[in-house]
Amino acid sequence: MKLLLTFDGSHTISLQNEQVTYHSIHGAIAESKHVFIEAGLIALLESKKQVSVFEVGFGTGLNALLTLIEADKADVNIYYETVDTTPLPLDLVQNLNYCKELNLLNYQDTFDNLHRVDWNIQHRITENFTLHKRKEDILTTILNVPFDVVYFDAFDPGTQPSVWTAEVFRKIAAAMNDGGVLVTYSSKGSVRRAMKEAGFKVEKLPGPTGKREIVRAYR
Repeated sequence: MKLLLTFDGSHTISLQNEQVTYHSIHGAIAESKHVFIEAGLIALLESKKQVSVFEVGFGTGLNALLTLIEADKADVNIYYETVDTTPLPLDLVQNLNYCKELNLLNYQDTFDNLHRVDWNIQHRITENFTLHKRKEDILTTILNVPFDVVYFDAFDPGTQPSVWTAEVFRKIAAAMNDGGVLVTYSSKGSVRRAMKEAGFKVEKLPGPTGKREIVRAYR
């Protein structure tokens, strides 16, 4: 694993000689804001005072950080549950520059805490944000909480094909509230077909820099 600077100045992490990255090389923060916050979370914050979020792939914690920041801005309580099988080493996480690039250095300790807190236990991170990290595989985990929004941020379908299936999307749909929203950066035809097979209503949206389209799906 190594840190890479993306085009917006924020870090991603690369694997396999830069063949696989945790975020878009065109801008880690820009991509996460566009796909998960703006296309998924923001509309819910306008109509709810409590929101439940599920993320497939905790990774760098960037999506969780951005969600926590929005919870503070809107003064909304967010319960955030995520599954990941391979937590990142803390010494690598501590070098990520997200709070610096967001000009929010006051959130640095909070961001570090997202990674420091134990897995498989629910934690109240701030007054508005509760985190439950589960060191489990999405293929075998059992989902119980009815979620309002899902961030589907697994590695791309070419790298992790077993995750982008109708079976997985059906499992997620069963754990979502009616009208719940799933957002992801992948707009591959096979992904959209799997979502539709699982019962989602699927739409394509304009993507961030470097990506033509993303997907938003409704339960």
